[in-house]
Amino acid sequence: MEGFLDTADHLNARQFLIAVKKLADALSYGTDKSPFLGSGIEYAQSRAYQLGDPVRSIDWRVTARMGKVFVKEYEAPKQLPCYLMVDTSASMTVTSVKRSKYATAVHIAGGLAFACLDRVSPVGVVGVGGRTVRVEPSLSRGQILQWLHAFRRFRYDEPTTLGRKIAELAPTLSHRCLVIVLSDLHDEAAVPALKLLAQRHDCVVLQLQDPAELGLRGAGFLRAGEAETGRVFVTRSSRQWVEPEGIARELRRAGVDHLLIRTDQPFAADLRNFLKARNVLGRGRR
Repeated sequence: MEGFLDTADHLNARQFLIAVKKLADALSYGTDKSPFLGSGIEYAQSRAYQLGDPVRSIDWRVTARMGKVFVKEYEAPKQLPCYLMVDTSASMTVTSVKRSKYATAVHIAGGLAFACLDRVSPVGVVGVGGRTVRVEPSLSRGQILQWLHAFRRFRYDEPTTLGRKIAELAPTLSHRCLVIVLSDLHDEAAVPALKLLAQRHDCVVLQLQDPAELGLRGAGFLRAGEAETGRVFVTRSSRQWVEPEGIARELRRAGVDHLLIRTDQPFAADLRNFLKARNVLGRGRR
C-alpha cells in the first residue's frame, strides 16, 4: 500500500518546495570553515612573498610595516561531500499526530540539501528502507528536486535497512564525508554501524520521535506490533519504545552528534541552533 505526503500535510508540489526552501534559508549549515588555503574570498593570513606569487596578492600594509614583501592568503571554499541517509521504513510512516516522522525527515532532508549547495558542498542521498535509492553527491539543484519529489511517495510496508546501508556505504567513501542520518533508529544494527563510520567521517544523527513512542501512561501492559516486521510483543506503558537519551550518550561518546526531533513540536529553531553549535565548537575537524 502506497501513501503520498500531500495527503497528510495538505501541501501540493509547489507548496512543498516553498516549505523546503524556507527551511533551507533558516538553517545555518553545520560544517566547519575550510582549513585549506587558496584563492578563496575570505582573508586568512599574510605570509612572506615567494617566487611566483602574483603581484595582485601583495599585502601592501604588512609589506610597508615589515620592510619586506608579504602576500595575502585566503580560505578556499571547502567542498565536503554530504550524504543524507533518509529512513523510508514503515515505522517512520506511522503517526499519532498530523505530521509523521517520514514527512518531517523528508522536509528536513530537503532543507539540508539546499543549505549544502549554498555552502558549495555536493550533496547526495541514500534511502534506508526497502527501496533502492542512492544518488551520488553533486551540486545539481535539479537532482535534489528529483529525489525530493520521489520521496514524497512512500509505502507502509518497507523494512528498515539503516545498519546494513551504513555498512555498505562506508567502504565506498574514498574521501572524508559528512553523513547525516534522519531516522527513528529502530534498527538495532544502526548504532554500532554509526560508531564505526564516525571513526573516519563526520557523522550527525537527527532522530525522529512520535509522541506515542513516549509510552501510554496508565495503560498497564499492552500488546503492540512492530510496523516493519509485524512482530507482536507485550510491553508496559512506562517503558519507552525507543530510548533517545541513552542512544544520544552512546553516539556522542563515539563522536557522533545527535539531535532528537519531536514530530509534535516546532523543530526549525532547534535544528538551526544545533548546526550553529557544531560550527562554533569545531565539530567535524579531525
